Amino acid sequence: MGVQIAFALQNANISRIFQTLGADPHNLSYFFIIPALMGMIIQPLVGKYSDRTWCRFGRRKPYLYVGALVATIVMLFLPNAGSLSMSFGLAMAFAISMLMLLDTSINMAMQPFKMMVGDMVNEQQKTKAYSIQSFWCNTGQLIGCLFPFVLTWLHISNEAPEGIIPDSVIFSFYAGAAILILCVIITGFSVKEMPPQEYAKYNTAEEGAEEHNESMFSLLKKAPGNFWRIGVVQFFCWFAFTYMWAYTTAGIADTVWGTTDTKSAAFQDAGNWTGVIFAVQAVASILWAMVLPYFKGDKVAYSSSLILGAIGFVSLIYMNDLGVMFSVCPEYIKYLLFIPFILIGCAWAAMLAMPFSMLTKSLKSNIGTYLGLFNCTICVPQIVAGLLGGHILKAVGGASITMFFVAGGAMLLGALAVAGIKTKTE
Repeated sequence: MGVQIAFALQNANISRIFQTLGADPHNLSYFFIIPALMGMIIQPLVGKYSDRTWCRFGRRKPYLYVGALVATIVMLFLPNAGSLSMSFGLAMAFAISMLMLLDTSINMAMQPFKMMVGDMVNEQQKTKAYSIQSFWCNTGQLIGCLFPFVLTWLHISNEAPEGIIPDSVIFSFYAGAAILILCVIITGFSVKEMPPQEYAKYNTAEEGAEEHNESMFSLLKKAPGNFWRIGVVQFFCWFAFTYMWAYTTAGIADTVWGTTDTKSAAFQDAGNWTGVIFAVQAVASILWAMVLPYFKGDKVAYSSSLILGAIGFVSLIYMNDLGVMFSVCPEYIKYLLFIPFILIGCAWAAMLAMPFSMLTKSLKSNIGTYLGLFNCTICVPQIVAGLLGGHILKAVGGASITMFFVAGGAMLLGALAVAGIKTKTE
């Protein structure tokens, strides 16, 4: 939950931060390449080396501690990028550097808790266990997304001079940092990882097996087919969500608040509302995560959820027109945005639970390394989406909201790709 608060604050506010500093909207998607690159580098390494680690603090937990500590420190600096009397170029460079450090540390903290679930539950429990994890991840996302809105409601300033990040965002990062470190301390004291002998007793891989010395490239060659099949689904899903994170604030500011001026109070209000609708997505994800274990099969649960997400992305484009059509008071049209984000939340719940459940059922050893490598199926699509974002935005007319057509199409392709995943009953 604590790690996801940090992740949610980043995803909901990073476009707003960079646009407030003066970034061109056509370049927004490039900033989302940084998290993906850090994930590709850090998570496989954490997976590989934590598979071989055992010390007084545990197996996965030492990496969780280091990542969370660095993330906490960086969260105190990132939102102050515009407050250090630097030029535009230096402020952007500082913000990018802090974003890189934040992503490195979040990825270092995020991978261990995914691995611990795979380590500590049996095959029959994994779908339920990862659904529970999805519940807590989305609870963290809910908290992180709502922080700026709630602080503004508490009369923390949501406006600031040109190029300065509002206090509502700055103090949100401070609060998120405090909760992150508290949550990690609680986890550290309450979770008891299995020592090597006990782990070997309950897993097929023997303690000290030579396979742990294999290179990551060798393991990739031996990866089960589902590693690649689920990876195809992951590509389309994370491609879609990259554009949601990059273009929601600008898109709803333009269509619902009627502004593209990043210096205006209306744009900052739209930024706060982005957090609110992302929180709605998180609530929907929490509830949907409880439903997923009751589907007749993992593939049905996965594909159905992604189809709902595709509908949500495309319908977002028409919410303002829908409000006008039914003569909804302009100040209430923003509430119609809850509808598509409820549907998007269903897809997000499945994305957090189903891939890991289905993959770990196909793995017999080197779980940490494989989960780290599997993270590349999350990172590569974000890099591709980031590189293509500006070009696609121009191709679809330059309005940020139209990027949700692209996101919806990608999510639908992901739902179709689920059919290629193999289960033991097939």
